[in-house]
Amino acid sequence: MKISIIGCGYVGAVTGACFAELGNEVCFIDIDAKKIKKIESHQSPIFEPGLDAFLERNASRISTSTSISEGIVGSDCSFICVGTPSDEDGSINLTYIKSASEEIGDALCNMKNHTIVVKSTVVPGTTEDVIIPILERNSAMEEKKNFSVVMNPEFLKEGSALHDFFHPDRIIIGTNDEHGRKVLEELYRSFPCPKLYTSIKTAEMTKYVSNAFLATKISFSNEIGNLCKKLDINVYEVMKGVGLDHRIGSQFLNAGAGFGGSCFPKDVLALISLAEKNGERPILLKSAMEINDHQPGRLVELLKSRVGDLNNKRIAILGLAFKDNTDDIRDSRAINVIRSLIDYGANITAYDPMACEPMKKKFPSVIYCCSAAEALKDADGCLVMTEWPEFAQLNHEFNNMRKKIIIEGRRILSCEDYEGICW
Repeated sequence: MKISIIGCGYVGAVTGACFAELGNEVCFIDIDAKKIKKIESHQSPIFEPGLDAFLERNASRISTSTSISEGIVGSDCSFICVGTPSDEDGSINLTYIKSASEEIGDALCNMKNHTIVVKSTVVPGTTEDVIIPILERNSAMEEKKNFSVVMNPEFLKEGSALHDFFHPDRIIIGTNDEHGRKVLEELYRSFPCPKLYTSIKTAEMTKYVSNAFLATKISFSNEIGNLCKKLDINVYEVMKGVGLDHRIGSQFLNAGAGFGGSCFPKDVLALISLAEKNGERPILLKSAMEINDHQPGRLVELLKSRVGDLNNKRIAILGLAFKDNTDDIRDSRAINVIRSLIDYGANITAYDPMACEPMKKKFPSVIYCCSAAEALKDADGCLVMTEWPEFAQLNHEFNNMRKKIIIEGRRILSCEDYEGICW
């Protein structure tokens, strides 16, 4: 099948490369010429383990374009994978979605039976109330009669996205017509997982609810962890027992510094905004966000209780990305920690295997190091913010600190003499 991918950020780059790996012809489209040049050089525009190899191996099936109207011509379906960032009130910004829809609509008049697949995360009603009307207006054609629209949410985790693509728990396909359904059935024919065919609004909602539920599990675990710490109870042993209940499951029960990244915070805020606009009070979702927002501050308060006045103290931060195996710092828990430490007058040294460069743009005054050992040298305290596996190997490096005060936010360390945020 011939597929066009509109938007070569995280979702688009992974989706396109994986469909090429399955033997499809894929055209990557993005207005950012730098991203296109990287793909043409078999380099991923985002960091994701194994993605470069996919792009290089399937180079003969991959083409590129900076023009939607040119790139989608001749393709069977187009995947909209552009960003939907949050506005100040938590609602999603549809600027990129609307622009992509307009250009697709302009090109549809030269195509027959084209299928547009919305992969971007959008709140329920967006596809039918915003995207389809734009497509119909700009093409002077009718959905279902002249083209099909499908909502196909993604459930990829950064750092394991290639595995997640090929081993999904489920595939959600929201569609209004039979042609669009058949196109997606063919695309995913080789996948043995459950495939749920729903209305478009149901598919849109499923994405948000999935992320909001996982985020709530994390915040619930953190609230219990904060209590367990005061009661001198090991929250990880508690959650191990809780997670063995098959109704609950063990994933996302690890208490710590909280969640970040491009999905959970944005999606929970969007769901809160949607609920409030419809006259509902999303008490649980707001509580999940409130707990998450407070967790980084608890790390800093623990540090202050051990180090004392932080003014002119040298504090090492290990881990800047929101999770391991990515360079993504969006809503990283380290951001609020760094901001607080700067306000207290601390001198910060930081190390992350992948995320020093992006964090440097946000906090240029921080000293970014090439190793954990360098960051720890002569430090008065240390905060561990990301669960990078290499941190589990650290031991004697902590002996080079001026004061061996280590506060753990992710329970990754295997050495002794550290204190956890929730344990």
